[in-house]
Amino acid sequence: MAEADLFYRFGVAVVIGLLVGLERERSAGSARTELLAGIRTFSLLGLAGCAAALAADQLDSPWPFAAVLLVFGLMITAAYVVLAQRTGVGLTTEVSALVTVLAGAFCYWGYITLAVAMGVAVTLLLSLKLEMHRFAQQISQEDVYATLKFAVITAIVLPLLPNRSFGPPPFDVLNPYRIWLMVVFISGISFLGYVLIKVVDARRGIGFTGLLGGLVSSTAVTLSFAERSRQHYGLAGAFALAILIAWTVMFVRVVTWVFALNRALLAEVWLPLAAASAVALLYAAYLYYAQRTQQQEDVSLVNPFSLGPAFKFGLLYAFILLISRTAELYFGDYGLYFSSLVAGLADVDAITLTMAELSSPAGGLALPVAGRAILIAILSNTLVKAGIVFATGSKPLRLALLPGVLLIVTAGVIAVWIGWQPVP
Repeated sequence: MAEADLFYRFGVAVVIGLLVGLERERSAGSARTELLAGIRTFSLLGLAGCAAALAADQLDSPWPFAAVLLVFGLMITAAYVVLAQRTGVGLTTEVSALVTVLAGAFCYWGYITLAVAMGVAVTLLLSLKLEMHRFAQQISQEDVYATLKFAVITAIVLPLLPNRSFGPPPFDVLNPYRIWLMVVFISGISFLGYVLIKVVDARRGIGFTGLLGGLVSSTAVTLSFAERSRQHYGLAGAFALAILIAWTVMFVRVVTWVFALNRALLAEVWLPLAAASAVALLYAAYLYYAQRTQQQEDVSLVNPFSLGPAFKFGLLYAFILLISRTAELYFGDYGLYFSSLVAGLADVDAITLTMAELSSPAGGLALPVAGRAILIAILSNTLVKAGIVFATGSKPLRLALLPGVLLIVTAGVIAVWIGWQPVP
């Protein structure tokens, strides 16, 4: 190993220790508690781990590293016993010290990225102590059950499903593993959005609630604020702001899914969605600065995951997959567009994932056709949500949101027209 590379690995080990030790000293200073190890000790722990790995490598034996790990383990245990008798401290700092030693060893073994990720993860977990305790106190029994159900469909059900198609066309698109993978994908995003709402407390602002609520369901945000607008006429601008932000998050979600599942398809949809998102954000900025509201409202969201909706989404996704494939086989592109229009009335997730699947190399659907189908579904869904506002919202909310709807639709249509013009 070159000397420069060796010094680099030892340097990273020291920096990891510095990072963790800095957080420990800051935490101990703010809490005024006794400190087991600070910035210098943690830096030495990272250095010791790297040196122990070097010694084991040079002597071609794991025992030097095991001996160093055992010695530091005994030292940390002894220090913990002494401090625990005085103050009753926990094991967080002690475990962090052992992880720092291991991260230092990983640096020498060449797992630099993993070691740095470990250091950042340890520092983050230590820094979020109060937030994590508050989050744990906010979790209900329903949340625990929902988390376990999500773990079941991800870690148990998914690996057991066959990863192959059944039957001739159009049934060749029905792959149980890939269908359930999309269920896990969508459920995971909704679950993440719900966790974020729990962590950051959505009551900090209506607009921020729209941002986080859009991760769970932009339709839920639209319904909730449209109903509330009838009781809070003075917050019409703020409600419109939250709704627009939630819609923008939906546009970003679609781009993210397409990027993750079929990057070639991204070229067909990014321009209209970027134009619609930019216009929505500009109008949202206008509403924000025009209203300057300080009121606190939030969307009443329950845990978005349960087995019932997961199964329903799986069936919906499989149904749309089958209908789209059938429409493509027997009616050509126009049949596919019609099925996208109908599917978008209820949801854009399933049709987006379907088009990403069908336009993959294995699916064979032309990328421009899949792109148009996704955009038709998004337009259909956006108009449905606008209809919800105009049908159930207050008059001030309708007036506040109408220019945004017109701008979004106009920008999207113009971008589609520009993007689909033939290249001279």
